[in-house]
Amino acid sequence: MNTIGNAIRLTLFGASHDTCIGCVIDGIPAGFAVNTETITRDLALRKPAPGIGTPRAEPDIPEIVGLLDGKTTGAPLVLRIENTNIRDSDYDELRRVPRPGHADYPAYCKYGLSHDIRGGGMFSGRMTAVLVAAGAILRDFLSAFGISVGSYTSRIGSVVDTASYSAEEILARSTTNALRAMTPELEDAMRCEILSAKADGDSVGGVIRCVACGLPAGLGEPFFDTLDGEIAKAVFAVPGVKGIEFGAGFAASAMRGSENNDSYRMADGAVRTETNNAGGILGGMANGAELSFAVAFKPTPSIAKAQDSVDLFAGTDAELAVRGRHDPCIAPRGAVVVEAMTIFVIADLLIRGGFACRN
Repeated sequence: MNTIGNAIRLTLFGASHDTCIGCVIDGIPAGFAVNTETITRDLALRKPAPGIGTPRAEPDIPEIVGLLDGKTTGAPLVLRIENTNIRDSDYDELRRVPRPGHADYPAYCKYGLSHDIRGGGMFSGRMTAVLVAAGAILRDFLSAFGISVGSYTSRIGSVVDTASYSAEEILARSTTNALRAMTPELEDAMRCEILSAKADGDSVGGVIRCVACGLPAGLGEPFFDTLDGEIAKAVFAVPGVKGIEFGAGFAASAMRGSENNDSYRMADGAVRTETNNAGGILGGMANGAELSFAVAFKPTPSIAKAQDSVDLFAGTDAELAVRGRHDPCIAPRGAVVVEAMTIFVIADLLIRGGFACRN
């Protein structure tokens, strides 16, 4: 349904062009201080980049209910973000002619004419603003345990960043530009790739690599609530995500065990791995290395270029060129959303595993 989590539960409400979007978060321990500056900063990372993003601009200042003197009380938190920049007429045609690559047709089959087609309704990327706000609250919760989560754009279309970076480098450099690229040269190349697709009335996909450091070894709840399984479930809820791989991922299938295994060594009195092909997870539990995984975002399905579709009411073939405001690439904006969902899963598993107290 619209709820995720166990010890900490998050339930979404609202829709892209409804009066508001929001969520209810239950299970955050009492007495935790909520830093609105962190929320503002993370929401800014989700905003569209000038020149390459959608012109839809909203303040996205969440109202938070459930705090006392800026701290949690043990009661649920309610986050609400008002929708102010709405143009419902942009979506009238889509009720009868579904967008290829979008949720329009399966949603029509499931909900009929009751489906909220405006902006994609509850299937819209607009819903991720709430996820980012919730993740920002829990980001500070994780920092109290010495855990940091960051990400960067490793690919936009044919532009690929093949370099390896430490978690410290990613945390320090990936938020210095709107494309979440690790170098100015990559930012320029990725921007050109996006603008080229935009000029063609088209879109382009991308890959985000996410890392987390400071996880306690043993974090995760085997067999079915594993660390990687829970992250995969949460990240696949992000609109546009089509793939995920941890560590070496599919490349491990071409290795021998002697190449893929991460050898252990003692360093400063602690167990460390010499490599990280496992992405920091073994047996569904954190192994003490950095959590590292990559997420693939598909090209934005709403494009200006004409596409073949059908007229659901007339029962005939049709052609569709999508109007309205749409990003030619959603991957850079999706980076902080991936971080937010990862933060949520880690916070939930910290409490479930007894690494953090409920109260």
